[in-house]
Amino acid sequence: MASALPRLSVGLPVYNGEEYLREALDAVLGQTFEDFELVISSNASTDATDDICREYQARDPRIRIYRQEQNIGAAPNHQFVFDHSRGELFKWVAADDLYARDLFERCVALLDERPDAVLAHSWGAAIDGDGEVIQAIEYPLTTDSAQASERFRSMLFGVDLPGALAADDFYGVIRSDVLRKIKPHGSFYHADYTYTAEISLHGPFVQVPEWLYFRRQHDDRVSLASVSAVAARLDPSRASRFRNFKARLFAEYLWSWFAAVGRAPVTGAERRRCYRHIISWAANRASRRLPGRSVPPEPAPESFGEIGARVLASRALVAGADGRP
Repeated sequence: MASALPRLSVGLPVYNGEEYLREALDAVLGQTFEDFELVISSNASTDATDDICREYQARDPRIRIYRQEQNIGAAPNHQFVFDHSRGELFKWVAADDLYARDLFERCVALLDERPDAVLAHSWGAAIDGDGEVIQAIEYPLTTDSAQASERFRSMLFGVDLPGALAADDFYGVIRSDVLRKIKPHGSFYHADYTYTAEISLHGPFVQVPEWLYFRRQHDDRVSLASVSAVAARLDPSRASRFRNFKARLFAEYLWSWFAAVGRAPVTGAERRRCYRHIISWAANRASRRLPGRSVPPEPAPESFGEIGARVLASRALVAGADGRP
């Protein structure tokens, strides 16, 4: 079973993730869809991460473990687990997030039903360090559109949505052949946004309209750090603030949208539409920062009524959530 090619490869890049790693591994290994391999790359971890991974590997042959002897950065480590995957489908997972038991199964089924789709995921909810749900939204983007420029426009303007999460398609189930056509994840600020947007230019995304993915929000999460700190975590060579100052990082971010469109397999007309969307988005962001222009405040955390009950019901379906494997 371990030597056969799996249908799905799951990549887990991790650095010092001991605090939530067991919960994450239980949630992954407890999936109802079992035809997958789990490729773990410990990025020179100095805590108990490696020991925990070996403990789980001893009882599940689907796990393969690699260790980076030096910190190569989060971006190369994400690419590493994909490069060492073997499945026709691929999904990144984080060492601190949680997943309902049937998330993999339902995403794979969606991609089987929609050969034109390149990525499948569910609605996402945010949880805090204790696992309590703190935010949930119904997926707001039109990435299921048949028009590439509309999918791209939706992702471009979607990055400005407030709150802990707007769309976490980066953690969807993705066709591996599409990922091989995408330029590796960059190390500038918000590189994950343009990386995922480039995937959308290759085909539609499909969504399971239920909360089956739970993104952990805690103080040490990379995305919550400063612009310079995020870049340094993604690639340690960017630690020098003299060579990687904020203006340069933002310029790389802006240019990456244009570069993604330039590489995309779309018609000339669609490419021009995408370029116009980028210009409109950049002008909109700039105008919000002019004197006298205010940025709308983030909404207060929603009070959970009927929606909250549905989210918590899905949260209860996470494998190992009660502390047992």
